[in-house]
Amino acid sequence: MSQMPELEVTTLPADAVEVGRIADAWGIKGWFKVISYSSDAEVLLTAKNWYLLPAEKGAKHFTGTVLLPVKQARTHSDSIVATAAAVGDRNAAETLRGARIFVSRTAFPAADEGEFYWVDLLGMSVVNREGVAMGVVKDLLATGPQTTLVLAYDEGGKERERMIPFVDAYVDKVDLAGKSILVDWQLDY
Repeated sequence: MSQMPELEVTTLPADAVEVGRIADAWGIKGWFKVISYSSDAEVLLTAKNWYLLPAEKGAKHFTGTVLLPVKQARTHSDSIVATAAAVGDRNAAETLRGARIFVSRTAFPAADEGEFYWVDLLGMSVVNREGVAMGVVKDLLATGPQTTLVLAYDEGGKERERMIPFVDAYVDKVDLAGKSILVDWQLDY
């Protein structure tokens, strides 16, 4: 019988970002395998507190949000493995299978100059050089060599989409504090 580790029930931080999920137990000493939602899993390797929500499908061994203080996380082959003091053996690790992992945005490593986390761009207003509102960033697409902004805008009472390549040739300025992006783009492109 699997024994759920004793984890502190908590509230999900307002700035929490879902970064992965627990795949399965790994070994016999309470380690577990993690699936990262990002190709750069640095936040999973450095954040000391993970917030877990139950699996969306399958067995649920807890409800609500629990805090998982991570003792160690490291890369292993093509994945990440982690351990926590509260997870003492394989049986306890198995109870976490499928749990969704959230990390506070403040725990993310600082982005390099000219680089941005996608989560920070969502909801930003996009305006062109002439001051014309182009829309609000609702999604981003990785399209191979570049990322593309997916904007939502209203046209005649209907929501429409507009796409703009997120490259220096079209993006003049990203103002994180002002939640806006200045682009060299026209409505008829």
